[in-house]
This record gives sequence, structure tokens and C-alpha cells, in this order.
Amino acid sequence: MSKMTGVVLPGNRQLEFRDFPVPEPGHGQVLVRMKASSLCGSDLRAIYRPTDQGHGPEAYQGVIAGHEPCGIIERVGPDVTRFKAGDRVVLYHIAGCGQCHNCRNGWMISCTEEVGVEGGRAAYGWQRNGGHADFLLAEERTLVALPDELSYLDGAMVACGLGTAYAACLRASVSGRDTVLITGLGPVGIGTALLCRAMGARVVGAEAIPERIEFFQKLGFTEVVDSRDVKALDTLRSLTQGNGFEVAIDCSGNATARHTCLELAREWGRVVYVGEGGSVSFEPSPLLLHKQLTLHGSWVCSVPQMEDLLEHLVRWNLHPEIMVTHRFTLDQAREAYELFDSGKCGKVAIVWEDNQA
Repeated sequence: MSKMTGVVLPGNRQLEFRDFPVPEPGHGQVLVRMKASSLCGSDLRAIYRPTDQGHGPEAYQGVIAGHEPCGIIERVGPDVTRFKAGDRVVLYHIAGCGQCHNCRNGWMISCTEEVGVEGGRAAYGWQRNGGHADFLLAEERTLVALPDELSYLDGAMVACGLGTAYAACLRASVSGRDTVLITGLGPVGIGTALLCRAMGARVVGAEAIPERIEFFQKLGFTEVVDSRDVKALDTLRSLTQGNGFEVAIDCSGNATARHTCLELAREWGRVVYVGEGGSVSFEPSPLLLHKQLTLHGSWVCSVPQMEDLLEHLVRWNLHPEIMVTHRFTLDQAREAYELFDSGKCGKVAIVWEDNQA
């Protein structure tokens, strides 16, 4: 095979199929045959929906979409030492320079090298070709081994969404002593709930979309409040006997939800903002200072944290594949994005017919 079809997102809710050459791995690179490539809400917000996808090197570069890929190594280039053909791998979704302080500590998401320069920071599916094609050219340093106990879809969930949720849980030091409020039950919110439950915490959700509330309940979570209800705040407060939540994590990016997390956090509680976009306005003295809260901003996990998460998923017998409500083949990518854009679903993934756990 010398050519492959890839999905490109030109904006304005459009999707195109284009032909690309199958790449050949160079020094320190591997060619990964895709088995699962899931969709991410950040792609909707910054690439799929906008008519203006930004300017400069940080903007979407018209490459193959998909930054939540998982697959099996087809072949390796020179100087690849940790992996070989046939290995099952998850990809960390940012390829950093590998040399700056942040990259050396595993935080390639925060690579300080200029985006767009050779060897600089580049996100799969944004500044370099991603996983919505049969093959993906990857840097070895972005690969993490997929344990045999986990499926390719499990791995795709980890690549960004669940890793983002895990980083938020670590920031909040979630434990079995906590009651955790999660606002926004999209894929990241659902993933956060699953992880908090695995860590022993009591989980309470708040969401405005009925389909998401229903899916949350299908996963075994019994405490959830419709945030459209005028009494939602009082209902949530009553679930803690008026004491508030030890941890509140916003996964929505919604201003009201962010404010709710501050309002309902217990004194000396921990609040984490992980949902992208939006804004928030609040009075620091009564909501933050006087309650002595700790407010964290959390982006995504590091490479070591991703490795740690995969190990814990096996230990907890937790399969994030359960977050996937709809699966599509590559040629159905347009339908996949339209459904995901509606918000009336859980996680959506593109899978290949030969996808075997």
C-alpha cells in the first residue's frame, strides 16, 4: 500500500477525505497501524466548528485529524530502541522537542520549543498528521506500551481524554475520604467520575444534557443533578448535609458550572478547572480566600502519568472502553463527527474492522 485515505477538518462543520502517501519512518520514528482513533471535544471546539481555525503555527495546519490514537507498530525506523514491529502502543498526543526542561520531565504538552519549527512542539492531528487514517507516523518518545489486558479502544481513551481526567484527579489528591462533585458529564467528566470511583471516592455529577445524564446513570452512578433545575444548587448542597464537597472538578468550561464548584466546595476543599474555553467571574474573598480553597488549573497528564494510569487501569480492572457509545469505520467519519457535535452521546470512536483486543 503506497497511499491511504485521511480525514481532514477544514472548519465550519465540514469534513473531507483526502489521499496521503503512507509515510516511511525516519530516525527515532515508527509507523503505527491504527486500530482505534477516538474523537475529542477540543477538536470540535477549535477545529471542526470554527470558520476561523486560528493563525500561525499554533493553528490547525490542515493535517490528518485525530489526536487520540492507538494501534500496533507496523515497522520502525533507524535508532528506535524501546519498541519493535508488532508492539501494541498508545500515543501521547503531543510530540515535544524532547530536549527542553518540560519535555525531559515528561510534559511534552508544555514543550517550550517554538511550534512549527523542525523538531519543535507539534500535536498529532493539529500540527502533524494524526490518527484518522490507516497509518500514523510517530516519534518513539511519544509511545507508551499498551498492556495486554487492555483493548485498543481502552488505549485510545487514555491517549487524551482519560489522561486529562487522571491529571485532574491527581491535582485534587482524590481519595476514599472525599465526596467529589463533577460538573459537565461529557467524555472527560465521565472519565473523571470513573477514576474517582476507582480511587474510592463518592461521586456526584451535574449535567444539563439528558442523554449524558442517562449515560452517567447507566455506568452505575446514582447521584446526579440536572443543572437546568432552578433548585440544582440547593439539591447538590443537600447531598453533603450542607457541608460542601471536599473536591469539585469542572469538566465543562461553563462559567456557571465553574462558579458552582467554588460555591459548593467545602472549606479547605480543592477545586480543579479542567474544561477548556469559556470564562468565569467570581469574588475571591468570600468564595476562595475565606473558605481557604485550593484552586487548580489542570491541562493534561504527563507521559509518566499516562504510563502510571495504564498500570492502574489493569490493577483496578477498569476498561475505559465502556465510555464509548458509538463506533464508526473510517469511511463513516462524517457521521461520527456530526453525532459527537450534537453532544447526545458518550465517547465516539473510529475503529478498524480488524480491531482485536
